[in-house]
Amino acid sequence: MDLKKYLKEKKDAVDSFFREYFREQRRPAVLQESMLYSLFAGGKRVRPILAMAAYEACGGAAADIVPYASTLELIHTYSLIHDDLPAMDNDDLRRGKPTNHKVYGEAVAILAGDALLTEAFRILSDPSHSNKVKDRDLLKASAEIAAAAGYQGMVAGQVQDILSENAEADAETLQFIHRHKTAALIRASVKAGGILSGSSSEVVGALTSYGENMGHAFQVIDDILDVEGDTEELGKTVGSDEKINKMTYPRLYGLERSRGIAKELVDAAVASLDVFSSGADPLREIARYLLERRN
Repeated sequence: MDLKKYLKEKKDAVDSFFREYFREQRRPAVLQESMLYSLFAGGKRVRPILAMAAYEACGGAAADIVPYASTLELIHTYSLIHDDLPAMDNDDLRRGKPTNHKVYGEAVAILAGDALLTEAFRILSDPSHSNKVKDRDLLKASAEIAAAAGYQGMVAGQVQDILSENAEADAETLQFIHRHKTAALIRASVKAGGILSGSSSEVVGALTSYGENMGHAFQVIDDILDVEGDTEELGKTVGSDEKINKMTYPRLYGLERSRGIAKELVDAAVASLDVFSSGADPLREIARYLLERRN
């Protein structure tokens, strides 16, 4: 399959939804401007694409869930705005552009993140966005996404990440951070695609395993790129993890072993898809592509 074409088509569908959804200008203008600044700052739409690919693997048409899949990007974008704040990672660059708080100030950046998160659940609570999804399945998917985004998932991982700065690295804490801060929302993205399709628990379980391993591998590779990546290519300052002494895979295992761990996780993700036919090939190709990414 032509993966680049596939990714572009899905990304374009998400971007089109956002342009239409946020078409009407709201007061105060600076809030919406700040939200859209980060939302259209060059994100690859990985999480929505994974949700749509999982839905397709279960026999659905991706177009049926574009609004619901797109909410994952709203949540992800909110988390990036907040992660970049001086009280957290204190980053100046994101995707090659000044971070949100550098452009709009800390107060507006915080509130833009809040607005994006809240708007995601406004969309998820509205069954009128698709007549192909059962209300019960939409509610289940929403609960899964909420758990992944909240104190049992992404927020817990971020707090542990902050608490672990300058602490002695250990495998258990490192896994907790990665599986919550990054893997939780990626797992929920894939799982939500299966839930929205009304698939069996066996199928949803296979997708969950794929998403868990993919999400973990994604963050391990992020750790590696922070060491050996290029600032221009990566779109953010490299070496920031070491600067604040973050707990990362290269710090605990070294680069070579970290690359091996990432490959093992990707292989496990692909193996989880054995219950699927060629309909899951986009998920398989995305997993393999992950190992080669440079940003």
